[in-house]
Amino acid sequence: MAQMNMLQAINDALAIEMEKNDKMLVFGEDVGHFGGVFRATSGLKEKFGPDRCFNTPLTEQGIAGFANGLAANGHTPVAEIQFADYIFPAFDQIVNESAKFRYRSGSEFNVGGLTYRTPYGGGIAGGHYHSQSPEAYFTQTPGLKVVVPRNPEQAKGLLLASIRDKNPVVFFEPKRLYRASVGEVPEGDYEHELGKADVVQQGTDITVLAWGAQMEIVEKAAEMAAKDGISCEVIDLRSLSPWDVETVAESVKKTGRLLINHEAPLTGGFAGEIAATIQQECFLYLESPIARVCGLDTPYPLIHEKEYMPDALKTYEAIKSTMNF
Repeated sequence: MAQMNMLQAINDALAIEMEKNDKMLVFGEDVGHFGGVFRATSGLKEKFGPDRCFNTPLTEQGIAGFANGLAANGHTPVAEIQFADYIFPAFDQIVNESAKFRYRSGSEFNVGGLTYRTPYGGGIAGGHYHSQSPEAYFTQTPGLKVVVPRNPEQAKGLLLASIRDKNPVVFFEPKRLYRASVGEVPEGDYEHELGKADVVQQGTDITVLAWGAQMEIVEKAAEMAAKDGISCEVIDLRSLSPWDVETVAESVKKTGRLLINHEAPLTGGFAGEIAATIQQECFLYLESPIARVCGLDTPYPLIHEKEYMPDALKTYEAIKSTMNF
C-alpha cells in the first residue's frame, strides 16, 4: 500500500495502462508538459512521449470528436475535459456519436475503448463556471457508462476498469477531493467492478446513498445520527449508469427508509430516478417517504456556496425527519 491523494492515484492508473497498452493516448487542454490544470497527467508526456500525451486546442467538441475517431480506429483514447462545466460544447459528440456508434452501425464499429475524464463539483470557490455537477445529463443516454469515485483507492480501481471497459465511459472526478482526500492505495494493477455499489457502513434504521465527494458528507451525517441512536447504512453508488438497483433495494428492504444526497440541483437530479425505482421495487417495505438532500435549483452561487451545498447538517436533519415520520 502507498499513501496517495486522488490526483496521484489517477495519475498512477493512467501510467499503468499506458505501460500495458501502447494504443492508449491521453490528451486535452494543457495535459502535456503542464500536466493538466490540476496536474493529474503530470509526467506522462515525459515518460511516454509527446505522441501519446499531448495538448489539444481549446475546443471541447473537437476533443470529443477526435476521441471518437481514434476509438473507432482501435485506439484507447482518454480525453480530458478540463472542467465538467465545459463538457457541454462536446455534448453532441458524446451523446449522439460516442453513445450510439455501436448501435447505429449494427455492431460493425464501436468506440468502446473511449474514456472521458472530467473534474466536477463545487467546494473550491470556483463560481458557477467551475463548480457544476452535470452527471445526470449523461445518465439518460443509453450507450454511455457514468462513474464517480469517492477516494484515491476507488479512483484508481474505477479508472482502470473504465479505460478497459468495452463501452464509452464518462468518468467524473470530484475536484475538491483531488488533494484533500488521502489514503492507502494498493500498488500495481487492480480494478473495481463498474455498475456495482459499495456498502461502506452497515446499518439497520435508514439507508443513506451518495457518490463522489458527497460520500464524506453523508458519512459525517451518519456519525451525527449515531449519537442519537440512529443506525445508518451508508452506500456509495460509484456507477450511475448502470446503477446497482439490487444492492440499494436490498438495503432499503432491510432499513425501510432511504435518503439520497447529491451536489447537483434537486430538480432533474439523479436522485429522482433512484427514488422512483426504489419506490417501485420496495413500496411495501417503506416506512417513510424517500428523502432527497441536494443542491439548490439555482445557478451555482459563488457568494452563497456554503448555503448551496447539501452538507452534513442538512443531511443529519433529513435523517431525523425521515426517522420521525
